[in-house]
Amino acid sequence: MADPPAESPPERGRWERGWRGELGRLLEIVALVGLVVTQPLLDVLGRSPDFFLFHRADTGQILLLVALVALVPSGAVAALGALSRLAGRTARALTHTLLVGLLVAALAVQVGRHATTLRGVPLLALAGLAGAAGAAAHRRWRAPGRALRLAAAGPVAFVALFLFVSPTSAVVLPRGDGGAVGTAQGTAVHPPVVMLILDELPLVSLLGGDGRIDAARFPHFAELAGASTWYRNATGVSGWTPNALPAMLTGRYPARSVAPHYSQYPDNLFTAFGGLYDIEAEESITRLCPPSRCEQPVAPEQGLGVLVQETGKLLGRIAGPTESAVDPEDSYRERTRAEAGLDAAEPVPADPKFRWDSLDDNQPARFTSFLAGLKPQPRPALHFLHLLMPHSPWAYLPSGARYDAPEDLPNDGAGWIDLARQRHLAQLGYTDRLIGETLRTLRASGLYDQALVVVTADHGVSFTPGAQGRGMDAIRAAADEVAWVPMFVKEPRQQTGRVDDRNWEHVDLLPTVADEAGIRLPWRVDGRSAREAPRTDGTKHFYDTPGQAVTFPGGVPTPPPLPTPHPLVGTEVGAGPSGGSARVADLAAFRTTDPDTGTLPALVWGDVPAAVPDGTLLAVAVNGRVGAVVPVVPTDPGGRRFAALLTDDRLFHAGTNQLDVYQIAATGTLRRLTLS
Repeated sequence: MADPPAESPPERGRWERGWRGELGRLLEIVALVGLVVTQPLLDVLGRSPDFFLFHRADTGQILLLVALVALVPSGAVAALGALSRLAGRTARALTHTLLVGLLVAALAVQVGRHATTLRGVPLLALAGLAGAAGAAAHRRWRAPGRALRLAAAGPVAFVALFLFVSPTSAVVLPRGDGGAVGTAQGTAVHPPVVMLILDELPLVSLLGGDGRIDAARFPHFAELAGASTWYRNATGVSGWTPNALPAMLTGRYPARSVAPHYSQYPDNLFTAFGGLYDIEAEESITRLCPPSRCEQPVAPEQGLGVLVQETGKLLGRIAGPTESAVDPEDSYRERTRAEAGLDAAEPVPADPKFRWDSLDDNQPARFTSFLAGLKPQPRPALHFLHLLMPHSPWAYLPSGARYDAPEDLPNDGAGWIDLARQRHLAQLGYTDRLIGETLRTLRASGLYDQALVVVTADHGVSFTPGAQGRGMDAIRAAADEVAWVPMFVKEPRQQTGRVDDRNWEHVDLLPTVADEAGIRLPWRVDGRSAREAPRTDGTKHFYDTPGQAVTFPGGVPTPPPLPTPHPLVGTEVGAGPSGGSARVADLAAFRTTDPDTGTLPALVWGDVPAAVPDGTLLAVAVNGRVGAVVPVVPTDPGGRRFAALLTDDRLFHAGTNQLDVYQIAATGTLRRLTLS
């Protein structure tokens, strides 16, 4: 048989040049996608270990997500360019130049957001010019391509930094398994300890005009205050849970920006109690209890699919030409009992608001597990729950019914901040119901009298116009909303309540609980037990950044004035004269309402014609009864000019519900708007 013809030198040369050219183009794409996608995503995720802790992601899932971030975008763009080769060399070269230009423009958007004040269309226009210039330079000169090929090593470096240097590295590759164990204080008795840590709850949200817990709105918090010691001058030490909660459970002020993980905080509540107590801990966005003390969940809470979905949303916020006002922790929504497939921990409450059995399914899954564990044990037990309530995203009415809301609904600005506070208070009403269930369960199990019960929150949140949130602007403008939190300690066999106005800071929590439980801490703490003499200095310490304390004077905060409900709320309205129009989202939900699902269309939002001036009042009624009166406000980025929360779920019934929106004239007369 004859040998195959040898490949000619010119053909071999063309093949080698083509192969080298494709490799070079691939490296250029890898470099640009690494700068546009891989680096910013891994940078943010690397500084957000709480993201992985909340989703209970294990090492394999995190590594797979990193691989997807590092490889899939580059592979997809490179494949698109490679397919263009089917149309010939010229089409391949033009396609590659176009892809380079688009990626340079995407990079320019991110750089422009950090380096300039441009946003929106002007920033896109500038980025487009940068992309065109980059494409032209790449096509004309060899130097840009050579630089990009060298930069293709970047993604490897970004992945290495994420895995070995970033705060998240402690979650991916944990080292150590907890620290020192506490010892008994002489012959002290070790009572059961029940700790419920709430999240994003300002003390002032609970107060009535007289400075006491508003028993009408929050009867179970008032019940707790009436049988415990209420530390009214208690403050958290940070507005961010990954810093605040470790400070509470170690007794030390935040010193470093590290993962809220047992490998970074080896000496904490769980290690101190682990030698003498059985521990049942339900953490949310921390993992301070090491595997040697706590049984870690084997299955992920929400899985890789949710990690990928939330990472995609994060990329949209990073790459967009506008500022993102979304709090990253807004994605940390507690799953309900029904979603988690858990059995009921308690019978359906007799509360008349709970007309539908399924509403009890809306109970957070972590809370259900916590209640199920509140039983007498042969050994002393520590029952711990950090519950993301009433933390945003706000989705609950006081009854426990849920409602849907747009993710981009503003929390700041005229009208919107009032709605945000109303939604916060509605969810706080439901949180109060959970406090009631906890107290009832403790009494039913026989733990209440003998247990040390602690209920507090890690930090608050500001609803002050122009300073909404928990950062430094909020601290400067409204420290009373951000720093001061409810702090209740019911000692074993305590029957009557008392108020203590000492200067409590949340580094005092661990030493106080340890003293009450008869445990000696084997490490130095910055806090002071409530059994010791109060501090003589009233200064408060707050850490927006670990290691950098901001100080301000202490004192019991003054409750803000309660908003006066509009006199129309709760009244019945007739058909009335009609005129004008409004657009309302999801009108179909009112035609097919099914309360048995536990979800109601309780948030109504939409738009009115531009001729309707800002400040005009609208009355929103369901089945002939007004549920809310809200102002028309300037158009938000989502095209909305009004939104109303209908907090009384008794407005609704099964089947078709009639929604009406009325424009309120200066004289008080109502004009019904045609809805579309």
